[in-house]
Amino acid sequence: MGMTMSEKILAKHAGLDSVKAGQLVTCELDMVLANDITAPPSIAKFEEIGRPVFDNTKIALVPDHFQPAKDIKSAELAKIVRDFARKYKIVNYFEQGRVGIEHVILPEKGIVAPGMLTIGADSHTCTYGAVNGFSTGVGSTDLGAAMATGKAWFKVPEAIKVNLMGEKPADITGKDVILTIIGMIGVDGALYKSLEFAGPGVKAL
Repeated sequence: MGMTMSEKILAKHAGLDSVKAGQLVTCELDMVLANDITAPPSIAKFEEIGRPVFDNTKIALVPDHFQPAKDIKSAELAKIVRDFARKYKIVNYFEQGRVGIEHVILPEKGIVAPGMLTIGADSHTCTYGAVNGFSTGVGSTDLGAAMATGKAWFKVPEAIKVNLMGEKPADITGKDVILTIIGMIGVDGALYKSLEFAGPGVKAL
């Protein structure tokens, strides 16, 4: 049996011919993401390592939670991100005049794309599965290490195949579909698993 899309992406980035569910692999990363809440603790961990960023074109910093800053504390968080971006000449840094929702900016700008491997210090990082990449959220320590090394470890996920059948009504969107699926499997129904979509209904999204 062939590999799932998640397995193919992880195998490629681990430099392996194949991987299987449950296997632990270390992979080269295409993109590392953080925002104004998660970047400061990640930067603190990065600074403890004491080396330069692995690639200033493969880190994206989007201070999207408190822009414009709502108070002194949020302004101080944004300053930590700004200072880091300037110090290491981070190419994909977005702030006033360019800022927006991080998980919308990256696909719109072509920063994430099919086949890419992305981690982010934000639980919604898995959004990039929508463009046929593999992406997942991580903690601040993992992200800090990734900014220094360009690598992260993964447990290859088991896959849940979702067959979308029938015709999509005009007033139904992709978000309605995924919220229905989440309701069916529960909030923790796919922990450490990937979802792969098939069936004739996919073309309608």
